[in-house]
Amino acid sequence: MKSPLNSAFSRWKILLAISIGLLISAWMVYRSVSQTHFIEVNTNKGTHNWIDGNNNQSIDLDDPSDFEPTKHGNYSIQTIGDTLQSVNWTYTSYLWVFAALLFMVGRDFFYIMRIRLLTKNKLTWKASFYVIMLWEFASALSPGVVGGSAVAMFILNRETIPFGKATAIVIITAFMDNLFYVVMIPFVFIFVHHSDLFPTNEASSVGLMWWFWIGFSVILGVCFLLYLTIFWYPKLATRFLLFVFRFPLIKRWKFIALEWGKDIERASREFSKEPKGFWGKVFLSTLASWVSRYLVVNAILNAFLALGFLDNVRLLGKQLILWLFMLVSFTPGGSGVAEYGFGALLSDFTTSALLLTAMAIIWRLISYFPYLFIGSIMLPKWIQRTRRHH
Repeated sequence: MKSPLNSAFSRWKILLAISIGLLISAWMVYRSVSQTHFIEVNTNKGTHNWIDGNNNQSIDLDDPSDFEPTKHGNYSIQTIGDTLQSVNWTYTSYLWVFAALLFMVGRDFFYIMRIRLLTKNKLTWKASFYVIMLWEFASALSPGVVGGSAVAMFILNRETIPFGKATAIVIITAFMDNLFYVVMIPFVFIFVHHSDLFPTNEASSVGLMWWFWIGFSVILGVCFLLYLTIFWYPKLATRFLLFVFRFPLIKRWKFIALEWGKDIERASREFSKEPKGFWGKVFLSTLASWVSRYLVVNAILNAFLALGFLDNVRLLGKQLILWLFMLVSFTPGGSGVAEYGFGALLSDFTTSALLLTAMAIIWRLISYFPYLFIGSIMLPKWIQRTRRHH
């Protein structure tokens, strides 16, 4: 019987994926950079007045319905571009933004190292680069709660890695990512007080703390389940696949699920025999990749603000909170949630809401949007390059 994977990369599906990716990329970039914000100005020198259009008795600087145009108002519209132009761009600022770009490169480099370790260098550097870039592309297009892991299994399989082993590798990467989070949180709370990690507003702080600890508990549970699947009871994966393939639309491919399950069990037995040094390297590459990811935000804030060493440590801790909210988001790549969380969690570093928004946009322009364009461009080349394997 024909495998459902054989038609996964048909020409029309490739063209559709590329078109959608480029359109989404362009739309998200446009929406981000065209965002407006109202600022208070000297009396009668603005272009708008506050009228409380949403009737919430509060001045909402991001809500156009809360203001009306007038010749002598107390508020004016300002765009992200206006804010960035008004910032005092110094030589140091450009250096920090360049450092942010280097940290992003470092993040992907350590991901590439990890995937080569897990495939025992079966993937070349070029193949590993394609895998990671397309993995990030899939993650950027997927809701945070879904991620790009499901697509990553097909990507690795396309690179001649047996599907069961590819699944096991993806499970291991998920385990390592969650393990990093589980290990780092206690360290953060040892060195940084919880009041420095959440917004100063008491109402929002309590809500965020509850949400955070619930999310942390879920991640801890997932981490334990992944550990059991890989090292103790790989049959869990087989049973899960067989359960999924009970549904009518895919029931006829149940034999494939059974084959994948056996491959996962075989791969798990291989990985369980690896020495501690191997797992140490895998975890260190995971640690280096995540720290590089977080240092992107540190570099961006240092480009515009004067931060001390303790401020940077606190900022790293806050990003663990931010990452959790992005992880459980239902929007592609955590869009919207990421920008909101960025402003809410980092608001105590500056009183300028628009500057925070501008820095959030720079952060997403460096760490998110490039993968949409890179993935869209690389996908057809990768399909053509791997076609000879199938």
